Amino acid sequence: MPQWQGRSKGTPLGYRIFVLIIKTFGVNIAYLVLRLVAFYYFLFSWSSTGYIYRYFRDRHRYGSLKSVVKIYQNYYVFGQTLLDKVIVMAGIENKFTYHFDGEDNLRQIVKGGRGGILLSGHVGNWEAAGHLLKRLNTRINVVMFDGEHQQIKEYLERVTGGHKLNIIPIKEDISHVYAMGEALQKNELICLHADRFLEGNKTTLSKFLGEEALFPLGPFLLAASFRVPVSIVFAFKESKHHYHFFGSPLLTRASNESKDEFISRLTSAFVEELEQKIKIYPEQWFNYYNFWRK
Repeated sequence: MPQWQGRSKGTPLGYRIFVLIIKTFGVNIAYLVLRLVAFYYFLFSWSSTGYIYRYFRDRHRYGSLKSVVKIYQNYYVFGQTLLDKVIVMAGIENKFTYHFDGEDNLRQIVKGGRGGILLSGHVGNWEAAGHLLKRLNTRINVVMFDGEHQQIKEYLERVTGGHKLNIIPIKEDISHVYAMGEALQKNELICLHADRFLEGNKTTLSKFLGEEALFPLGPFLLAASFRVPVSIVFAFKESKHHYHFFGSPLLTRASNESKDEFISRLTSAFVEELEQKIKIYPEQWFNYYNFWRK
C-alpha cells in the first residue's frame, strides 16, 4: 500500500514565524526565507526526497541531474503554496492574480440547484484559488482526512478566520457522508481529493504516468451514489503571483448508467485529467510517498 499515514508535516511555530514575516516584511521576503527552508528539506528529508526523485526520474524520464534540481524546485513551490493559502484565506494584502478556466461549469452546478462534487488532488494549490470561488454564492465544503496536528489546525483557523472553507472530516462512523448529503441538499459544493487513501480503504487500479497506481474508490463511489454533477478541478501556480484554475466540463451519471459504469468513466476521466495537468506542471506534485507501490 502507498505509505501515506493521513498526517501533514509542520509545526505551529513554523506557521507563526512565516505569518509574522509576511505581515512585517511582505510576501517576497517570506519567499526568500522559504528558499532556506526548502534547501533544508532538500538536504535532510531523506524519505520524501527519495520518493520525489523517483517521481521525476521514472515517471517524467528526466536525467539524474535534472531530477535532483527538480527536487529542490518541488520543495520550494510546495512551501510557496502553503504560504499562499494562508495569505489568501487570512485576507492578508497580496498581489496575486488568477485566471479561471471552467468557472462557468461550476456556475452551472449552482444554477442546477442540486449541489455538486468537485474532484481534486494534492497538486497545485486548489484551496487558495478555491477560496475566491465564494463569488459563486454558495458554500464550498472540503472533505479530508482529519490528520493534521490539532495545534496547527487551531492556529490556522485563528489566522484564516476559520470560516472561509468548511471542512468535513472523514470519520470511521461515516458521519461525513451524512454531512455531505446535507450540504448537497443546500445546493453547496463538495470538494473531494481523489488521489490518496489510508491502508484498508477500498481502491481502484488505473494506469497513471506510465505505470498502474492505486486510487481511492470512495470519492468516485460517493459521486455515483449522490447522482449530482461532478467537475474535476485544479489550480496551479504559474508565476510568483499568478494562479491558473481549471474546472472540467460536468460529468453526470445517466439515468440508464449503472453505478459501476459511472465509477469507471469518472475514474478514467479524473486520472486522465490529473496526468495531463501534471505533465504541464511536474514540480507541483505533492504526494511525498511511494504513490505507485501496489
